[in-house]
Amino acid sequence: MGRQLWRPIVIMGAVGTLTVSCGLAAVIHAAEVSTDQVAGRWTSDGGTSLTFHEDHAFTAEDFDELAVSSGCENPSALSSGLWAFPAEGSPLITPDETVTRGTVLSLTFSASECEVTAYLFGDEDDPVLCPTDDADVGCPMDDYLHRNQTTALDS
Repeated sequence: MGRQLWRPIVIMGAVGTLTVSCGLAAVIHAAEVSTDQVAGRWTSDGGTSLTFHEDHAFTAEDFDELAVSSGCENPSALSSGLWAFPAEGSPLITPDETVTRGTVLSLTFSASECEVTAYLFGDEDDPVLCPTDDADVGCPMDDYLHRNQTTALDS
């Protein structure tokens, strides 16, 4: 009886490990949202905020506090730019402003042409945004951004 109990536990552990290590975690937990669901203010527990507009512009406050900003040339200058979902069927994350839904955002900052990828996770009605270089690694807890307002902003 003890041996039969351990077998399902070992199998579940192996499946969980393979899911995370094979890049499936981002797909399984991805939240697909629309342009109007992205529009608005998103904030992190660490004090960072991003405000997305339907015209694909965004502003950022304290983005340099996020771990992913260290990959940019001048993190303290990351205050605004353009956002887009990636082109459908593209093997790379190629921003395309005509795409109206997605699970990933491309953030291109005006200063230093720095591009950051942000993944949407969780429930489609209440997603979280994780700017990171690797969706499987995720974000430090204070770097996840939550949507504060669900109404769309004009610009």
